[in-house]
Amino acid sequence: MTSTAPLGLRERKKRAARRALADAALRIALERGLDQLRVEDIASEVGVSPRTFNNYFSSKEEAVCAFIVERQERVREALLARPADEPLWDAVVNASLTRFAEEDRPNREDVRRVRAMMKNGGLFGEMLRAYATVERVLADAIAERAGDHANPLHARLMAGIVQNASRIAFETWLNSDSDDEEFVSIFTGLLREAAAGMPALAASGAAR
Repeated sequence: MTSTAPLGLRERKKRAARRALADAALRIALERGLDQLRVEDIASEVGVSPRTFNNYFSSKEEAVCAFIVERQERVREALLARPADEPLWDAVVNASLTRFAEEDRPNREDVRRVRAMMKNGGLFGEMLRAYATVERVLADAIAERAGDHANPLHARLMAGIVQNASRIAFETWLNSDSDDEEFVSIFTGLLREAAAGMPALAASGAAR
């Protein structure tokens, strides 16, 4: 198991406050729409001042997208806590699935609302920045988990595969009639296939 220094009390409180503000921002945006979302409402929901909100986020758009990075931080922690003798791909797959605990599984209507909000240029830009951060966080965690001799380019490649598998699974699930459980199945299947070197695809090419 890779050891990580535990967070101090002050840092835990800061992360809890940031997460509470992010959760409130996303919840209000989904209920009312981005145009009706105000910093004052987010701060009031959490019981802090708008000034405190500004200590954590530069805009309401950044706060709405913060859940993406927050969930990836949990994946990072889960990955670094996996058993040391577990193969790296298995550790990455199992850690990635922590994003989809019972309370965090995607809701089709919420995903559709978020995608509709992406028409807002400011929110779209923040979403792109969040995904770039997410991939970097995962790549760093993979490199740390792999050890001192890990190739950082390979870690970035693996992180990119995980992110693309997540995107493809979301798009497939969103445009289907399958239930929420099916998303996790699609995502896991894509990662397992990538980890195995995509033998099914290679075999079909060889058959030609």
